Amino acid sequence: MRGNKSITCVLIGLFLLVPGMVLSQDANQTRTLIINGRSTQVPVLQVNGRSYVGLEALASAVNGSLSFAGSQIALSMPLSSGTTPPATAAAMPASESAPASNPGFSKEFLKAGIEQAATLREWHAALATAIQNGSPVTATMIAPYSAQATTNLRLALIAASTESDRGAYQLLSNLFQNMVKLTDKYVAMRANMTYISPDALQKDRLNQRMVACGHSLGAMEASGQFVDDGSCD
Repeated sequence: MRGNKSITCVLIGLFLLVPGMVLSQDANQTRTLIINGRSTQVPVLQVNGRSYVGLEALASAVNGSLSFAGSQIALSMPLSSGTTPPATAAAMPASESAPASNPGFSKEFLKAGIEQAATLREWHAALATAIQNGSPVTATMIAPYSAQATTNLRLALIAASTESDRGAYQLLSNLFQNMVKLTDKYVAMRANMTYISPDALQKDRLNQRMVACGHSLGAMEASGQFVDDGSCD
């Protein structure tokens, strides 16, 4: 628990620097970040008396991961039981503290998660129907589903308040990203005039992984508890 508190203090105490941000020319001192007494490869830049650290480097140092949804950036870190997690630290103002961990899913997140799952199912059904019927798979056809799914994912991120919420959000984010990859694949095939078999989705390994992930998320929704079986990785 002390270890995770230390990480939280680091996240709150530092201004997180998103790659691509231009620093002023007086960034003339680089330091090494030490977490829980261990030296890391995360460089800390001193600019005008303030400290900056790269998100990707920090996530790697704490064995975490980054996910993106529109203008939102979520930093997820592994937590041991009984600790208080820093909820979506990268998107949380530095002046605010992370909410306390609660068991199971919160009512707000469960509602947002169900909405996102429903939108992804509709998106997948539209793609499957087009492929099976030999209809053109175009970006224009998919755009409304993609836009709604992006909005729903952002709402799920905002609603996440418990450890289970944050774990399930990461899986929903993975499923969303895989849906984008799957769709882009068939849109590109259509644009290149590549033949698409009516049963292409059934044979597609990415699609099979997504179906398994959907079943896993459905089971979590029914039980009200977060269980990561690896199918949404």
